[in-house]
Amino acid sequence: MALAWALKQGKLTSVLIGASRSKQIVENVAALNCLDFSEEEMTEIEKILSCV
Repeated sequence: MALAWALKQGKLTSVLIGASRSKQIVENVAALNCLDFSEEEMTEIEKILSCV
């Protein structure tokens, strides 16, 4: 979810991923299929980020 959110912002053209297993690479690339977030999800993410 974090990778998809980072790409969705439009400020980045790529994200760096760290993987110790090939399955993690496949899962991370799958984030490209989930770039749409609901308004509720975006609100929750922004709430979490404002606490950081």
